Amino acid sequence: MALVAVCAVWGSTFLIVQNAVSRMPVMDFLAVRFTVAVAVMFALRPTCLRGMTPQGLRRGVGLGVVLGAGYITQTYGLRFASATVSGFITGMFVVLTPVISWLILGKKVNRNTILAVVLATVGLALLSLHGWSVGTGELLTLACAVFFAIHIVGLGEWSSEYDPYGFALLQIATVAVIALLAASPGGIKLPPDASTWGTVGITAVFATAIAFVVQTWTQSLVPAVTAAIIMTMEPVFAGIFGVFFGKNHLTVQIIFGAVCVLTAMLIVALKSSAKTTKLEN
Repeated sequence: MALVAVCAVWGSTFLIVQNAVSRMPVMDFLAVRFTVAVAVMFALRPTCLRGMTPQGLRRGVGLGVVLGAGYITQTYGLRFASATVSGFITGMFVVLTPVISWLILGKKVNRNTILAVVLATVGLALLSLHGWSVGTGELLTLACAVFFAIHIVGLGEWSSEYDPYGFALLQIATVAVIALLAASPGGIKLPPDASTWGTVGITAVFATAIAFVVQTWTQSLVPAVTAAIIMTMEPVFAGIFGVFFGKNHLTVQIIFGAVCVLTAMLIVALKSSAKTTKLEN
């Protein structure tokens, strides 16, 4: 439920972020957003990294590099691919997560999980796709999906060993450094008005600092593939907020897409519930 709440936050910020990046460069927005998130987290818990081991530092920074690479490839992919196609291909991390988990960790997936992955993918396609072709933008965005899948697998494998707050801070700080380096060649541009600063504040605190702490904590409790399937709720929430607060229209295609994603979530939730009941008995 905590991870679903995070997806709701991410989905709800889509409209305001879209408005903000129309007023300032995307990489500059990410640089400011993640830097503000780091500053807030340090201010709240300045000693959160005191007990972090050298191995934890390396792992946190490594996951941050992967996460930063995901954001950058997604951003540059958007120069050549439409936002809807980009959203679908990025969501392909739900398919890539079990594959990477199997290739790197040797973890097999059962039939229910495979069914959930297929349903989630179909749901994403219905929510996002309206025709597309493969080009530079699509390939860059596919690389982004690979990076996000690696991040989910790594976080699922290591997060239980460290304090979620400190481990999340390491990742966010690494992304901030990467975004600052990527934005610095043209000079880092700050938000031009109060509205954009408000978006930076909301996304930095709620969609970055709190969200990544919660994701780090939840992935210490649920398998990486389960987390990936739950995280496909982000475009569902984006669609809901887009219909109620944006200019998007509710179509049959969107409804069926949301139903597919929700069904995939229900499958993994029932599987998790069955395991818990079995352990209690």
